[in-house]
Amino acid sequence: MSPATVSRVFNGSNVTPALAEKVRTAATELKFVANKNARRLRMQRSELITVMVPDIENPFYTSMTRAVEDIAREAGFSVLLCNTDDDEERFAQYLRAVVSEPVAGIVAVVPTADTKLDLAIERGVPIVCVDRRAPRYALDAVVVDNVRSARLATEGLFEAGFDRVACVTGPENVETARLRLAGWRQAYQEAGRPAPEELVRHVPYTVNGGETGVTDLLALPEPPDAIFAANNKLAAGVIRVLFERGLESGQIGVTSLGGLPLVTWQPRGIQVWHLPARDLGTEAAKVLLERIQGETTPPRTIVLDTLTSDDQDGYDRID
Repeated sequence: MSPATVSRVFNGSNVTPALAEKVRTAATELKFVANKNARRLRMQRSELITVMVPDIENPFYTSMTRAVEDIAREAGFSVLLCNTDDDEERFAQYLRAVVSEPVAGIVAVVPTADTKLDLAIERGVPIVCVDRRAPRYALDAVVVDNVRSARLATEGLFEAGFDRVACVTGPENVETARLRLAGWRQAYQEAGRPAPEELVRHVPYTVNGGETGVTDLLALPEPPDAIFAANNKLAAGVIRVLFERGLESGQIGVTSLGGLPLVTWQPRGIQVWHLPARDLGTEAAKVLLERIQGETTPPRTIVLDTLTSDDQDGYDRID
């Protein structure tokens, strides 16, 4: 049979069932795999979406990426994952590699507010920012209400009876770190008290960063009695240090903005405020698909609220 007939079978075009069965049987015997790159070049259309995240080992980004993939697959796209480690140079290397190939669009967690996306924009590749915005560019973004989330998390510690609440947050040039610090300050303002700036620590968004931040805070002449950790990995580091120091249950309160990775010990009073990771991924994927299909409306920012637990108080508390 002709190459055109075989092509119609693999492209889903109309052929008789008997003919399609013969082609697929032969393909199986020959271990044939369709060359999708050749098809993309011929049709000038890509079926590949790239997702760029800082740390796929973080359950938050794992869940978010899975949601993007679910929506993308439903629409006939495959997903390529790039783990950037929140490193500008690594992000840039991945971006160069991605846009050099046929790619339909990108869902990206940018490392910092200064991350450069010009190459993708110049080549007309649709980009949707998720979790963090890229303020230098007019791009769609799907984010959490970070200020409100951090304020509620800090207020939860006040309500639990803690008084001197510290803030361990991410690097100063990362949008979520700045906004969550602003929410911590807002909680103090709402309580009619000045925020104790000596209790703020900027560290990398890692377990080691959390360990460094809390170790420094505990060395203060007047240490905090509770810690607001601005993401789940920071919280895991904080908890690890408290456990290693053998602090008694209830001495230090901890609140985590984001579901905790596996930890071996949880002090009394810990509060876990869940962020809508899957919703972020789902919404980002939907917006990207609209852009891929030619949507030309002005870029928009979708702000999601904190995803609470089943508790009426809006968090999980482990007593």
